[in-house]
Amino acid sequence: MDNLKDVYIDQLKDLYSANNQAKKATSDLAKAAQNDKLRRALERGVAGIEDGRAKLREIIRTHGSDPEGEHCKGMEGLAREAKAHAIEEDFGTPAARDAMIISQYQRMAHYAIAGYGCVASYAAHLDLADEADTLRQMLDTAYDGDRTMTEIAEEKVNLTAA
Repeated sequence: MDNLKDVYIDQLKDLYSANNQAKKATSDLAKAAQNDKLRRALERGVAGIEDGRAKLREIIRTHGSDPEGEHCKGMEGLAREAKAHAIEEDFGTPAARDAMIISQYQRMAHYAIAGYGCVASYAAHLDLADEADTLRQMLDTAYDGDRTMTEIAEEKVNLTAA
């Protein structure tokens, strides 16, 4: 990698791969969730991840690159952890599982927040204003998903699990 544009394209591909993996993991978490509000929020999360994936694909192709050329090992680990800790683990109560689901989803969301923050900054420094705006919107969506999970945890799930 010779310059910021090379780093930018690489990180866009990493996020695209991360979104592919996060979509599957989030879908699995939604199926396991018992709390209706949590399940609906996770289903919205799946739709948001797909929307982000489509936007990333478009941006990457705009630069003449193939979005499929990267595998995000960071999200691979997070998705594997979500499966092990929230899906395959035995829980005494559905609320305890839901609390773990929120924890695992937020870990994936924080990975997305870090990634989108970086690529939005790169786009701005590369004078790619439209791309920077799109990436900032995607960053805001990831923040919103994280905040929604905190609200669900604090208003119902954690209290029930306790």
